[in-house]
Amino acid sequence: MTEGLKEAVRMAGVVGAGGGGFPTYAKLLAGAEVILINGAECEPLLRVDQQLLRDETGLVIEGLRTLVRACGARRGVIALKAKYKEAVLKVKELISRGASGGEFDVFELGDFYPAGDEHVLVYEALGKIIPEGGLPIQVGVVVANVETAYNVALAMEGRPVVEKFVTVTGAVKNPVTVRVPVGVAIRDLLELAGGPAVAPFAVIEGGPMMGREVDPREPVTKTTKGIIVLPADHPLIYRKRANSAAAASLARTVCMQCRFCTDLCPRRLLGHHLEPHRITRAVGSGRAFAPEEVTQAFLCVSCGVCDYFACPHGISPRLIFNEIKKILAQKKVPNPHRAADLQPEEMRRWRKIPSQRLLVRLGLEDYEHPAPLIADRDSLMREVKTVTLPLKQAAGAVPKPVVRPGERVEKGQVIAEVPAGSLGVPLHASISGVVRKVSPEMVIEKVGKE
Repeated sequence: MTEGLKEAVRMAGVVGAGGGGFPTYAKLLAGAEVILINGAECEPLLRVDQQLLRDETGLVIEGLRTLVRACGARRGVIALKAKYKEAVLKVKELISRGASGGEFDVFELGDFYPAGDEHVLVYEALGKIIPEGGLPIQVGVVVANVETAYNVALAMEGRPVVEKFVTVTGAVKNPVTVRVPVGVAIRDLLELAGGPAVAPFAVIEGGPMMGREVDPREPVTKTTKGIIVLPADHPLIYRKRANSAAAASLARTVCMQCRFCTDLCPRRLLGHHLEPHRITRAVGSGRAFAPEEVTQAFLCVSCGVCDYFACPHGISPRLIFNEIKKILAQKKVPNPHRAADLQPEEMRRWRKIPSQRLLVRLGLEDYEHPAPLIADRDSLMREVKTVTLPLKQAAGAVPKPVVRPGERVEKGQVIAEVPAGSLGVPLHASISGVVRKVSPEMVIEKVGKE
């Protein structure tokens, strides 16, 4: 592996562009045979990955080539849904012209949820099953998001991560996908989409399944993929506000042990020893958990299938698992589930959840509209006057500020750095201006003249 490439990716602050934001440089491990670009756009309503694959194809492929070189991999694969026809054609065209400079392939996925889950994606595209509680590298694979690959390409040009592509959709007047500085307030993004089309409204950051309700005053971070506006009384918003206590109470009241939560669990369908209905039964009966039931929580990735789609009564084994995981973490209980010799369920092919059916189940079919990528992105950048940059934006150590209030900083300048030897990446100023506040939680910058 080329250490220079790895360090360039670290210094640019590249992390997973969605999910937990794991530092990309730490995933560049020798022994990787395949670099797999995740273009599944797993969650309904989001558009960023397919649009980048269509409009920034060259940079995404260049990022993939850099990742292949950094890991000494033999092959690069871009996996995206077959329904993204324009993106599929563009990627195939560039690869066929030799722009990839290596052994690159395109894999076309079906339109189901959660096609973008790492374990599901690796099995679909490569036929490999990652062990329980394991990582793709255990089967010789490194998975990177489309926008992450794009950022890797920019890192090779010395350009750090200071901007974010975000889809703004749902109950807004003009759904759009925009590129904005990291740290811009979510409420400013709503204005770029013409403002909410309903009142009162609520906002979800991320996708409808795994996203969370947020205050519009919160900032966009390196992992923000989508902003979804819904009426405040939408059923999905009520579900987002539920807690583990409510889930347990509902389980005690109405669970009828239909097994739908287990039969449709994506990880269970890959052979993982995860049975949500058993936990629900234990909660409902009030009996003590068996050890194997309790630690099954480690295998849950909170995809939301069990509660948002499978359960006819809206019980949430997911929330119950989340509470169990907190308790296990407090007690420092290790994950004992590491089975590697897994076999997919025979019924798996018939139990994939069609995206359109999921939209209907969530009550979101009326919001399935195009969210075009705005071409005149530079003008949007100039309109941003203030950004708020939380120090904790990714997995790993929290970076420490290296600037003080009142100090002038330039766009792309390092303003916080992780301690030497720690897992983590630096944080950069996303606009030029004056530092107005530095605290353990965030750096706020007042924009000066760019």
